[in-house]
Amino acid sequence: MKDSVEFLFSYGTLQLESVQLASFGRKLKGGRDAMIGFKKDLIEITDEDVIKKSGERFHPVVSETNIPSDEVEGVVFDITKKELLSADQYEVSDYKRVSTRLKSGKVSWVYVKSS
Repeated sequence: MKDSVEFLFSYGTLQLESVQLASFGRKLKGGRDAMIGFKKDLIEITDEDVIKKSGERFHPVVSETNIPSDEVEGVVFDITKKELLSADQYEVSDYKRVSTRLKSGKVSWVYVKSS
């Protein structure tokens, strides 16, 4: 049985080939898109495993503004449900996964700032 396709929007380190290979065992396929009504900031990551995978201590994080002119660009990837769970393991507790409608109209999972 083939695993169903999920959409995952990335505006940060999940776009890095090193993170994709370490987290999913393959390079993901996707296309450019954007989130409307969000802004991007940086947070400091303290999880050494995540830092090792990304090579970066500061990662981007988004929060909702509900201002239509605020836009965060990135890539929407086609992944499996199993890979979505792997993405959950990669993201630290500063993030939570939510569903959002992208600029293209596609509904996708995305990791936003935990409140």
